[in-house]
Amino acid sequence: MGKARLDLPLAISVGDPAGIGPEIIGKAWEVRSKAGLPPFFAIGDIGSFAPHWNGPVVRIEDPADAAKHFGSALPVIQLHNCISVIPGMPDMDGAHCAYQALEMAIGFARAGSAAALVTGPVSKAQLYAVGFTHPGQTEFIAERCGVAKNNAVMMLAGPDLRVVPMTTHIPLASVADKLDGRLIRQRLRATAKGLQRNFGIKHPRLAVAGFNPHAGESGNMGREEIDIFIPAIEQIRGEGFDVVGPLPADTMFHAEARSHYDAALCAYHDQALIPLKTLYFHDAVNITLGLPVVRTSPDHGTAFGIAGQNKALPNSMIAAIKMAEMAALNRIAADAA
Repeated sequence: MGKARLDLPLAISVGDPAGIGPEIIGKAWEVRSKAGLPPFFAIGDIGSFAPHWNGPVVRIEDPADAAKHFGSALPVIQLHNCISVIPGMPDMDGAHCAYQALEMAIGFARAGSAAALVTGPVSKAQLYAVGFTHPGQTEFIAERCGVAKNNAVMMLAGPDLRVVPMTTHIPLASVADKLDGRLIRQRLRATAKGLQRNFGIKHPRLAVAGFNPHAGESGNMGREEIDIFIPAIEQIRGEGFDVVGPLPADTMFHAEARSHYDAALCAYHDQALIPLKTLYFHDAVNITLGLPVVRTSPDHGTAFGIAGQNKALPNSMIAAIKMAEMAALNRIAADAA
């Protein structure tokens, strides 16, 4: 029996056209057959590909046209004519293009014209300059999908490690004030349900990292574990979820420890992302759980410093496309069950 395939293409927002987004999308298309990628189409400025990548592109007007062109050229829905695209030199015009492309890609996914959404890398500083008011693409997509921000969970996934930072882009000094039982419970529920729905894991095993060194050492190095983490975890266990912790973070990420859980929930951004990027710097994927649509993204930024130099690796984009297809297929199977 052959591999199941989607009936609809994936939508990929190009991201900032001065960054490496056009290059890694083009390179992913080049290896579409070897990598077993499903049909996809890009959204942005079709002219932004030439400064980065010399492969064939074709303009389409409708996502339904992507599949018939996919074998011979990268399908692109033209959204915005940038005045000029200079790799490594972002400008306001490119930021507007990235903003509008993201908006349109979400629309296609929500309308059922695309099976899933993959977002290219953007510059938050550039987006802020053109009126973007969200901490990142994750929060923006959640709002557009009508999902409360605490119910949309950012998961970073590699081949054998998935991590969820319970707090994300905030100063480290603010983390203790943001962590409370309600947030921890929300993150645990959303992660477990996301693993079931997107990854097809019927009985997810979750591990929670402590906030303090040695998970507080029975209160001798901080009481957050005793006062906040343990009550929240016990409540979630009472709801039938498989959760262990809080565990010392420094012993959670070696190979043997990783084999005992399906996802690790961490107190703050770097506690989650350092082990993941150490292991899978070029292959990690950002997937948002808790949305009505599937959304993935490469786990890296615009890399303006190497844009246009044919140095960008498409590994993470390829992994994001594959994960988007997998999650979409798992959702279809879950809905049919």
